[in-house]
Amino acid sequence: MERTRWQRLSNALDALLDLDGDARIARLAEIETEDADFARDLRNLLAQEHTEDTLLDSPLVTAPPGPREGEQVGPYRLETLLGEGGMGQVWVAERADGLYERRVALKLLRPGLADPNLRLRFTRERQILARLAHPHIARLLDAGISASGQPYLALEEVQGEGILEYCRKRDLGLRPRLQLFQQVCEAVTHAHANLVVHRDLKPSNILVTPDGQVRLLDFGIAKLLDGNEADPPEQTRTGVRSFTLHYAAPEQIRGEPVTTQTDVYSLGVVMYELLTGSKPYRLKRETSAQWEEAILAGDPQRPSNAVVRGGEDEAVPGIDRKRWSKMLVGDLDNIALKALSKLPSERYPSAEALSLDIQRHLDGLPVLARAPSFGYRTRKFLSRHRWPIALTLLIGLTLVGLLGFTWWQRQQAIRETARAQALQTFVVGLFENAGVARTGKPLDVETLIDAGELRGDRELALQPRAHAELLGVIARIRIALGQYEEARILLQRQQDLLMSLTDAPPGLRLEAATQRGRVQRLQGDVHGCIATLASVEPRAARAQAQLPALVADYYSQLARCRRALGERDAARSLFERSLALRRSALGDDIGVVENLTDLAALSVDAGDSPQALRGFEGALAQLRKIAGPRHPLAIDILRSIGATQQQMGQAVAASRSWGEALMLSDDLQGPSHPATLSLRRQHALLLLETGRLREAEASLEANRPLIQQRYGATSVEAAAAWDALGQVSHELGELDQSHDQFLRAARILRDAKSQAALADTLQRDAAVLIEAHRAQSALRVLEDIRKLRGQPNIEWLQLQAAARLQLGDVTQALEELGIARRIAPDSLELRSLQSHLLLADATSDAVSRANAMSTLEEATTLTPTNRTSPQRLRAQLWLAQALCTTAPERAQSLFDDLQSTLAEAQPQGGVLSRQTKAAHDACPSPTATTPITAPTASTPAQASPITRPRGAAAAGAQSRPRRASLS
Repeated sequence: MERTRWQRLSNALDALLDLDGDARIARLAEIETEDADFARDLRNLLAQEHTEDTLLDSPLVTAPPGPREGEQVGPYRLETLLGEGGMGQVWVAERADGLYERRVALKLLRPGLADPNLRLRFTRERQILARLAHPHIARLLDAGISASGQPYLALEEVQGEGILEYCRKRDLGLRPRLQLFQQVCEAVTHAHANLVVHRDLKPSNILVTPDGQVRLLDFGIAKLLDGNEADPPEQTRTGVRSFTLHYAAPEQIRGEPVTTQTDVYSLGVVMYELLTGSKPYRLKRETSAQWEEAILAGDPQRPSNAVVRGGEDEAVPGIDRKRWSKMLVGDLDNIALKALSKLPSERYPSAEALSLDIQRHLDGLPVLARAPSFGYRTRKFLSRHRWPIALTLLIGLTLVGLLGFTWWQRQQAIRETARAQALQTFVVGLFENAGVARTGKPLDVETLIDAGELRGDRELALQPRAHAELLGVIARIRIALGQYEEARILLQRQQDLLMSLTDAPPGLRLEAATQRGRVQRLQGDVHGCIATLASVEPRAARAQAQLPALVADYYSQLARCRRALGERDAARSLFERSLALRRSALGDDIGVVENLTDLAALSVDAGDSPQALRGFEGALAQLRKIAGPRHPLAIDILRSIGATQQQMGQAVAASRSWGEALMLSDDLQGPSHPATLSLRRQHALLLLETGRLREAEASLEANRPLIQQRYGATSVEAAAAWDALGQVSHELGELDQSHDQFLRAARILRDAKSQAALADTLQRDAAVLIEAHRAQSALRVLEDIRKLRGQPNIEWLQLQAAARLQLGDVTQALEELGIARRIAPDSLELRSLQSHLLLADATSDAVSRANAMSTLEEATTLTPTNRTSPQRLRAQLWLAQALCTTAPERAQSLFDDLQSTLAEAQPQGGVLSRQTKAAHDACPSPTATTPITAPTASTPAQASPITRPRGAAAAGAQSRPRRASLS
C-alpha cells in the first residue's frame, strides 16, 4: 500500500473511532459515495476492532532462553534484573573473578535477536561511552563478550530514581528543579562536545541519586556526528522506530538527519514536564498518528497555562497552582517554547545555551528567549537590584532627616533599645487608638497588616522565633480590629512555630497561650479557652516575678473565661491576683481600671446591681482621669453601665450610656467593628423600650447592611438584625412587615440550628399573629416553640391564653395555665393571668370572680414600684377591662391613668398603647346605661390585650445582656 493512501486511511480511521455507532455509519455512507474502495478498506479495518485473533500475539520464532540469576557473563555474576528494553536487558551484577570487588549495571544484548543493526548499535554505544567521562553521565567501566558469545557492557551502578519522580516525591520548588535540569544540560553538553547526540533523552533515562546528582543513561541509539558508513541507517517514520515518540524532535519523525539541536528539543520536552507535570501537547486520542501530527504541526501550550489547567503529575509542590503559574509566566514560558521550536534553526544552538539562559533567569538577568525591550531590561534591573536600590533610597531619606534634625539630635542621648514586649504593646496600643474614617474603613491599617504578614512569611521563614513574635503582634492588632477568625488562624500558625522551637522564650509561649484563649472566648468557645489557659497555669505561676505584665494579663483572661462558665469565686480570685500585680509590680493604671471593671461585673452576676453600678462608675471616672475620655476601655465600661442601669429599670439612663458607648466605638473602632454593630443593635432596642420607635428603626436599618457585609446574609448576627427590626415594626403596628422580618430571622436561625434564639423569634412572631387576629396560625407557632423549649415560660402562656381567648376557648386556656401554676404557685404574673382568664370566662362563679378582682388589685399595687413596669401595666389594663360593666367610673379612671402613663412611656405608640385604646373603645361610657354582665372574650379587642408590650421593657429585656464583658 502506498504511503499516502495509508496516511489517509489512518487519519480517517482515527476520526471514525471517535464517533458513536449511528454517527459512524452515517459518515461511512458519505465516504462510500465519494470513494467505494476507500470505504471498503475502512470497514475492513473497523471490523478488526473487536476481534480476538491472537495470530499477532504468537511469536514466529521462539527466542532462546535469556540469562538467569546467578549465571556468569564474562567476569560478572548476575544478581537482579533491573529492566528490559527493545535492545537488551540491564542486570545488577557483581565481579566474580576474584581480581577485585565491584558492583555494576551489566547491559546485555537481548539473546536471539538476528538484526545486525542492533549489534552495531550495541558496539556503537560502547564506543560512545568510551568517549564520555562526566560526573553526570553513567561511566563505562568494562566491556567484552562472554564465552557464549554474549556481548556486554559494565556500567556504573546508579542508585536513584527518575527525575520527575524525584521532584514529585520531595515537593521540590522551582529553583531546585531548574538546577537539576541544568545538570542534565551539562551532561548533554559534554556529549555534544565529544560529537555524540543522545537522540533518546527522556525522564526515565535521567536518574537522580539520593544526594541530588543527575546521571544520564542509555546511549543505545546515540549517534556519532563523525560516524562512518558502518553506522546503521536512520529509520524513517514508516520504518521501525528506535526513539521514544513523545520526546522526539520533528526532524526525527520526518527521518531527517539529527543534530545537537535534536537533543535540545528533547530537553525542552523534559523541561516542560518538570515545570508543569504534563506533555506539551493535549490530544483528544492518544494515538501515534496524532502524536506525530502534534509534534510536526501542533503548537505547544505555554507552561504557565498548562499548570493552571492541571497536569498528569503533581507539579505544584505545596503552593497554589495559580501562584506556580505566575512564576512561569514570561521568562520560563519563552525558554521552554524556544527549545520546542519546530525548526532547528529557531531553537537554542546547544544544550549549553539553553542552560545559560536558565541561569540568566535564576540570576535575574534578561534571557535570550525574550525580545530585549527597554521596559523588560529595566524591570529585570530593578528586580535584580531591588535591595540595594531600596537601601540607597532609605539612606538618602535618612540623611535628609538627619540634616533636618541635627540640632535636636545633639541634645539627645542614645537610648536603650526597647524590649520586644514593650514594642508589641506600643504597636497594639497605636492601632487600638487609631482614628477611622467615617465610612468605617480603617486608615491603611488592614493594608498595612496584610503587607506585614506577607513580608514576614517571606523574609522570616528561616527565623521561626522572630516570625512567631511578628505573628503574635499582627494577631493582637487583628483582635483590636474585631477580626477574630483571622486572629485565630494567625495564633494557630504561631503555636505551630513555637512547637518546633526548643529555645522559645517562656514569655512568648505564655503570651501566645493567653491570646489564643482570649480569641476563643471572644468567639464563644469558653470551654476551649479554659483548656488552653489552664494548661499553662503552672508556667504562669513560675514566671510571675520575671514577667508580671504577661502574668497579670493571663490571670485576667483566665478569670473572664471562668466567669463566663459561672465560676464567680474562681474568677474573683484570679482578678484580684491580676489587680495586685498591676498595682504593686507594674504601676499599670489602665490595667488596674480593667480589673476594677471585671470585679464590678461579678457583682452583676451576683444580683447586686447597685454595687455593680457604683463599681463601673468609679472605674470610668478613674480611666478618664488617667487617659482622658477617648480610651477604648471606656466603651466596655459604658456598655456595662448601660446594661446594669437597664436591669435596674432605668431605661432612659441606660439609653444614654449605650448611646455614649456607641458613639465612642463608632469613632475609635469604626462602624463595622463587631463591638460597634452589637452596641448599635442593643442601643436601638433601648430606644424601642423608651418609645423612640422611629429612631430605633432608622438605627437598625443602617446597621443591617453592615452586619450582612461583615458576617454574611445567612449568619446568626444577620438573624438578630432581622429580629430587632421585627420588634420595631410590631411596635409601630406594621404587622405584615413585622411578620415578614421575623420569618426571615427564623429561616436563618433554623438553618443555623440555633434553637434558643429561634424559639424567642417565633414567640415574638406569635404575638404579631395574635394581634393580626390569626389565632390558629399563632397556636401552631406556639406548638413549635413548645417542642423547641420543652418547658413554656410565662410569656408563652400569655400568648397561648390570648390565642385561646380569640377563639373563645377560655376553658382550655385555664387548664393549661393551671399546669403552670402548679410549677410556680407563687408567681404573681401567673396569678394575674389566671385572674384575667377567669374574669373573661362567663361560666366562672362569683367567688372566683371576686378573688380574681382582688388579685388584679394586688398586682397593680404590689408589682415593682416602676410605674411603667409591663407587669403592672398589664394588670391595670385587665382590671380596667373587668370593671367596665360593674364600675364604669373606676374603669374610666384606670384607663385615663394608663393612657397617661403610656403617652409618656410610648410617645410614638406601641403594642400596649393600641391594646389599651381598643379596650377603652370597647368599654361602655360611664354615662351610658348598660346591663351588668360578665366580660367575655367575644371580641378581638377584648382578647388581644393579653399579649405583652413589645417595644417597651419586654423588648429590652429580651436583648438585655446577662453579663457585662471586656474584650
